[in-house]
Amino acid sequence: MRVILAQPRGFCAGVERAIEIVEKALDRYGPPVYVRHEIVHNKRVVKELTAKGARFVEELHEIPDGAITVFSAHGVAQTVEDTAADRDLPVLDATCPLVAKVHKEGQRYAERGFEVVLIGHEGHPEVIGTMGRIPGVVHLVQDAGDVATLSPGHPDKLAYVTQTTLSVDDTRDVIEALKTRFPKIAGPDVKDICYATQNRQAAVRKLSDSVDLILVVGAQNSSNSNRLREIGGEVGTPSYLVEDVVAVDPDWFEGVAAVGVTAGASTPEHLVDEVIDRLREIAPIDLSIMDGIEEHIRFKLPEQLRAA
Repeated sequence: MRVILAQPRGFCAGVERAIEIVEKALDRYGPPVYVRHEIVHNKRVVKELTAKGARFVEELHEIPDGAITVFSAHGVAQTVEDTAADRDLPVLDATCPLVAKVHKEGQRYAERGFEVVLIGHEGHPEVIGTMGRIPGVVHLVQDAGDVATLSPGHPDKLAYVTQTTLSVDDTRDVIEALKTRFPKIAGPDVKDICYATQNRQAAVRKLSDSVDLILVVGAQNSSNSNRLREIGGEVGTPSYLVEDVVAVDPDWFEGVAAVGVTAGASTPEHLVDEVIDRLREIAPIDLSIMDGIEEHIRFKLPEQLRAA
């Protein structure tokens, strides 16, 4: 059975930075280090950091006074940051710089008197954080159908921003619907879309041309991993989201000559390696890596950790 690895796949720069922040904080300050929300959406990553001394909580009241506190890569609302400051909690902000960029864009629009439309998934931590960072009126839309029910107070002064784990393709219909209904709406340039989301989705589309089945290694609560699986299905290739080797069903590979393997942006490469080993147990494999974009982007650590 041929097995082709997507390129790129797995960790993006924002996720690498967030995990490194927790690891360096543990090295520098010693355990425990408290992390509000899962640092990234992957159980294995959370489990490995927990074993090193990280403690994951959902709310700040669960964090003892004076404890080192890390905000997850998804970002937090302004009220969360304010509460941490009121308690004098020493905070390390692991918000992905691309998420922070969306916050700033939304804030700039709001400061100029615009109402802001956020394209994203209701309840996702990034969306909750972004809505809590933009002062003034913020409207959440999830799909083109939601645009029809929008009731802005000032239709001629409207702007949009998007959740970073959505690609140009994911948001195209929504943006077109917004521009049709509100011709004067302002929005970010296409280049502001998260590079990692776009690259991984494009790789899955390319991969689907060469394989009979696609495995996406990623967590069930990972927005970008779920979207990779959906894209495989949309282009007609049976696609499965697997959190780990336990989820791999040998029956899927009956009569399959070529399998594509990719991973969400919060999935460590050793989970991919374990899935490959599982495929070797199912059938002899010929492993190769698809030609694709090689990412070399790195984001700076918070100033408190750079010396470390």
